Amino acid sequence: MAAPRLEIDLDKIYHNAHELVTRLAEHRISVTGITKASLGSVEVANTFLQAGVAGLGDSRIENIKALRLTGNNVQANNVPMILIRSPMLSQVEQVVKFADTSCNTEIEVIKKLSHEAQKQNRIHQILLMVELGDLREGIMPDDLIDTVREVICLPHVLLIGIGTNLACRCGVSPDATNMAILSELAERIETLFNLTLDVVSGGNSANLLWALDGNNETGRINNLRLGEAILLGRETLQRHPIDGLFSDAITLVAEVIESKIKPSQPTGNIAQAAFGEALPVSDRGPVRQSILAIGIQDVDPCGMQTPTGIKVLGASSDHLIIESTENKLLVGEEVTFQLNYSALVRAMTSPFVSKVYTYRRERPLASTFNKNGLQP
Repeated sequence: MAAPRLEIDLDKIYHNAHELVTRLAEHRISVTGITKASLGSVEVANTFLQAGVAGLGDSRIENIKALRLTGNNVQANNVPMILIRSPMLSQVEQVVKFADTSCNTEIEVIKKLSHEAQKQNRIHQILLMVELGDLREGIMPDDLIDTVREVICLPHVLLIGIGTNLACRCGVSPDATNMAILSELAERIETLFNLTLDVVSGGNSANLLWALDGNNETGRINNLRLGEAILLGRETLQRHPIDGLFSDAITLVAEVIESKIKPSQPTGNIAQAAFGEALPVSDRGPVRQSILAIGIQDVDPCGMQTPTGIKVLGASSDHLIIESTENKLLVGEEVTFQLNYSALVRAMTSPFVSKVYTYRRERPLASTFNKNGLQP
């Protein structure tokens, strides 16, 4: 089998997705399955749908387009899809054509979406994102009402809800305070404009500890956008495994191309390495050093969880240098790693890393979709 490769166990992903869909449903919260970490994988998207997610989301319109145009993927062609990154003005035509809904923060972009939706004779749904402290995307709360007032007057766009995103840039945790603010904003909009917001999307995988804590009031929050927690089985605030979920649904396999006893400390004058300053190395005497045919171009070495007896020493573009503290690895031998989110995203993106999907049995489609795919 080709190496390097990602081995993707769809049964484990199904289990993780179904578990989270079921647990959150008890709190009246639906799940939008986010496919961006899997590069819009058809196999992963279908597994999400079979597990009961209410819709699919991705940050790249290219991935959404690919899912829409995949001829043998009837499920993804029928499911509502949301673009979770603010649309680029240069991609508005594609956004309206391929995405049912988009997350938005700029009225200029929404006006362009309105104009384009009118040209295409479509209704494009708008989810307004609110800034609640993490300082990534979002309309400031004090400006939200004025933005809503403009959006609801535009033709061919429909305001279906509001949302927020936390813990991505500054690590701000979702909690009772910021989630209550989002709920209060939703209620204020509905009262002022005499409308109903179908979707109040509280955030991403970082929201799970808050959402599943029986002591918390979920208020108006009725949707979460989950990707990492499903794929890796971990919450994203401290990266702890989620009880009852698989954390090894996706593993990376790389092949040994050199295996030798070498000094642990370099010799000669030390300048910059391939990717900047070389890290200082202590002299530990001779070590069992091996090289794997994968590098920084393909994976984040800092995000690789090594097997027992293996230690990552460093990496360049196409070489990963490891030390074996137990047995000497043989040329042609394969080493398996678990990955964090950073390493997974880079490996999925690399064309040099094969993707191998495994599953034991077919599963029926579990979801019944409504008009926007985000409601519980």
